[in-house]
Amino acid sequence: MPADRSSLSARGFHPAFVVAWIFCLVFYFGQYALRSAPGVMVSELTQAFTLSALGVSSLVGLYYYTYSLFSLVAGASLDRYGAKYVIPLGVIMLASGAALFGAGLVNVAGAGRLLQGAGGAFAFTGAVYLATHGFPPRYLATAVGFTQCFGMLGGSAGQFLVAPLIHGGITWQQFWLFAGAAGVVVAVLILFMTPRDHDARTENEASIWSVLTPYKTVLSNPQSYLCGFTAGLLFLPTTVGDMIWGGAFLRDGWHIDYAHAVNRASMVPLGWVIGCPVLGYVADRIGRRKPVLIAGALVMLASTLAILYLPPNSLPPYLLGIVLGFGSGAAMIPYTVIKEVNPDHVKGSATGAINFLVFTFSALMAPTYGWLLTKISGGAALTLPVFQKAGSVGIAGIAVAILLALFLRETGSAVERRPNARIDPPLPTPNPTVEH
Repeated sequence: MPADRSSLSARGFHPAFVVAWIFCLVFYFGQYALRSAPGVMVSELTQAFTLSALGVSSLVGLYYYTYSLFSLVAGASLDRYGAKYVIPLGVIMLASGAALFGAGLVNVAGAGRLLQGAGGAFAFTGAVYLATHGFPPRYLATAVGFTQCFGMLGGSAGQFLVAPLIHGGITWQQFWLFAGAAGVVVAVLILFMTPRDHDARTENEASIWSVLTPYKTVLSNPQSYLCGFTAGLLFLPTTVGDMIWGGAFLRDGWHIDYAHAVNRASMVPLGWVIGCPVLGYVADRIGRRKPVLIAGALVMLASTLAILYLPPNSLPPYLLGIVLGFGSGAAMIPYTVIKEVNPDHVKGSATGAINFLVFTFSALMAPTYGWLLTKISGGAALTLPVFQKAGSVGIAGIAVAILLALFLRETGSAVERRPNARIDPPLPTPNPTVEH
């Protein structure tokens, strides 16, 4: 095991970091809400910026470019400088981007969306970093599951709550300006509630390039790639299959009307909200990560096969979506494993690395899946057989994820307690930092 895991195993709760983690959950909730909010104001943005629907989609999608890149920056910055100032800086970037997006000018809005993605990258990485400091290792998977749960709730709020707001009491521009102001308040609260956790560093140790040093440790560990690829493959049926193409599948494949298609597709993130904390808790409770990860992936595989190949409406309308979302909560378990197979002093970089891999995976596969649908259909209307053939890619992805999970190192507490458990040699830990 990593050299400093022994200190982690003996560590109990640290209330100050737990409180800071709770405030960072508010940041993550808001980040997810702002990420999804443009989806309910497409017509307003089209009119205000005189863009086509494709143009608005491209504008909104700028978020993911900086989000992926700054996931690496966020993780390395947390490891080098600690959470007290780094996370509030991310909140300020997100808030500034929200305010710019509400200015009503297309170029300014584009810059704002890029800034939102850059700042938003600090939310999940920061929350997991604080959870690692605040919770004992036996509760870490549960804490990560609850973190993702809050994010998905924010994503839902960005649709169900924002839509009536901008069509009721306030304009869409005012929503973004108010969101920016609220972000400043959250940044101040996190700044005051987060304890210091790093010693002062010399000028050489705090150089810009040294910030990226922890990635040498993370990316030289093959287990890090197994975690990233496993999680990335398990995210695809929800991030690409449901959130992008789920509505089209239900409308064009199953011929369900628009309103019911939206409601049924929304069951997948709802299942995710339930599955992330529950599966994380089970993994902590039994002290093993791999069985829960593989079981969740098998649930995903079975529900995906049922959605694609069972006759429409052969099961209760909302059941399969919830089951698929629940099983996909297992995709968060590799986020815990990657922190446990790497030294403690690179825990922020470990989260940044897996976040980068997962979102890059989704960004690349989204247009690829669209191209595949177009090729199979020959440019004609999408039908159920077209979705079934293209869906085989998602099924294969889940199967590959299960295979990769078999090669992950088991890091649960039950393995550590076993008298004859194998102890891995310490990983190299260049310039380890002292943590309080």
